[in-house]
Amino acid sequence: MHKLLAIVLAAGLPAVHAASHLVDIQWDPQGVFRHRATVAPGKFVEVCGRLDAGSAVRWSFEAGAPVDFNIHYHVGKDVVYPVRTKGAGRGSARLAVKSTEDYCWMWSNPGTAGVAVGVELRR
Repeated sequence: MHKLLAIVLAAGLPAVHAASHLVDIQWDPQGVFRHRATVAPGKFVEVCGRLDAGSAVRWSFEAGAPVDFNIHYHVGKDVVYPVRTKGAGRGSARLAVKSTEDYCWMWSNPGTAGVAVGVELRR
């Protein structure tokens, strides 16, 4: 098991079930958000929250199998993707927020079995 996923699972965070695929980011007092979920085959899970222009978020995730991953926000009918990748088992970077929007970290499972995903965001 990957290190981040093991940490998230050990933290005892509640699991997300298939019907709970949309999650609001809730920052703890230290400016950290952690979440774990199982992404059902052919389904997705996303965590979303409002970020202000000029802020930044360090993010990392690990998945038990390859998933399609993106960070996105909506402008009218358009979707803007600051990050987009297919078949990733993990990822990490710093997101520099250029405009105040509701940003979403999203994992889609193209496989035939559920995939455990653990994510950590730090403001």
